[in-house]
Amino acid sequence: MIYVKWGFWALVALLVVGFFHYTLPQHDIVRITDTYEKRVDPGINSLFWSSGAAGSDQSRPTRDVFFIQTFQADGDPMIYRNEDTGFWPPYLKFDTSNLQARAADLISKQDAEQPQWVSITHYGWRNRLLSIFPNAVDIEPVASPDVTIIPWFNIIFLIVLAALVWAVWVRWQRFRARRIDPVLDEWSEGFD
Repeated sequence: MIYVKWGFWALVALLVVGFFHYTLPQHDIVRITDTYEKRVDPGINSLFWSSGAAGSDQSRPTRDVFFIQTFQADGDPMIYRNEDTGFWPPYLKFDTSNLQARAADLISKQDAEQPQWVSITHYGWRNRLLSIFPNAVDIEPVASPDVTIIPWFNIIFLIVLAALVWAVWVRWQRFRARRIDPVLDEWSEGFD
């Protein structure tokens, strides 16, 4: 019975960690090689795509999606989608076309004398098997591929979230000790 309980809590923890890892912003240092637009009809992987552009016909699942092709410093390719987020995830991104224009302006060739490196802020995962792409939220030029970006937002958000969970947990334990446990003890004494 104890294995079921711990297994349940391990599964809940895994889902919570997975949710935050998918949703919180991440930063990649890459070199942009191409930008393009592609007609997409999300299928079984539709959970990982945005619900469509704000103001578009939501009854038609097929839509045009911008993509940004990049290479990381170690030579591995990485492809990002570039879609409006609307209100969830809460990035309130409505400037897809502007971001695509900035990405196209920052295209850099590998054999260039000074390749242009950029920091792409994104959320989501890349999965080649399911054709899942992270969604680019912002692009900023950086000096080199060795730049370290400290995720201050994630650090502060997770600390505040942990403090809130702890505060609720402590108050629940106090409420239970003062109100619920005495009633249960009194009730159980009636059976003795």
